[in-house]
Amino acid sequence: MEEKTPILSVKDLVVNYGAIQALKGASLDVYRGEIVAVIGANGAGKSTMMNAIMGAVPRASGEILLDGRPLPSKSYLVVKDGVSLSPEGRKVFAPLTVLENLDMGAFPLSDRAGIEKQKEEVFDLFPRLLERKDQYAGTLSGGEQQMLAIGRALMAKPRVLLLDEPSLGLAPIIINEIFKELTQVNRQLGMTILIVEQNAKKALQLSQRAYVIQTGRIVMEGRSEELLHDPEIEAAYLGGKKK
Repeated sequence: MEEKTPILSVKDLVVNYGAIQALKGASLDVYRGEIVAVIGANGAGKSTMMNAIMGAVPRASGEILLDGRPLPSKSYLVVKDGVSLSPEGRKVFAPLTVLENLDMGAFPLSDRAGIEKQKEEVFDLFPRLLERKDQYAGTLSGGEQQMLAIGRALMAKPRVLLLDEPSLGLAPIIINEIFKELTQVNRQLGMTILIVEQNAKKALQLSQRAYVIQTGRIVMEGRSEELLHDPEIEAAYLGGKKK
């Protein structure tokens, strides 16, 4: 049974880029331990929603709550409150080693022993990062950089992990590996995950619930398994034909 209070709640969120309204009153809820997906076409507002949650873009109106309390508007305070983002395009620190990248993600933690324990958890989830720990991030493969971006986000010990287009630019075999590892992150750590993803099929297969966003508005929500077999969703996002 779902909790009555979501761990993360977005209510009537409006974000403007100049005269363009990127989000038009979007709302969603994420409950503890869930994987929730937001799917939609390129430019629908998926990444804008993630950036607004993280305080990276200003909101014109609306609320973002963590455990019923308003999230701050500055990114570093959002991370300290318990929300971490693995950004679109990975954005690892290329001149730094894998270990140094992980240390950068641990800035909210003050206890060195706690930081080392968190690294062990990341290496347990992504053994390849342990093999590459002294390698510069810029020399890693795309898949390894994505693992590092997720690992860096996990270093802050978040209560909610945000994933922005983790499949972007990766080969299908690597996408399968990354999504399998995300299932482990959810199951092993009990991590609550909100993922926005243009690869709708993979996102719906990974998640328990999903929202569909079109031109800045949430137009549909439901169980992911049901949306996978919805004729409209199939036609619009899964390469199927309209019936």
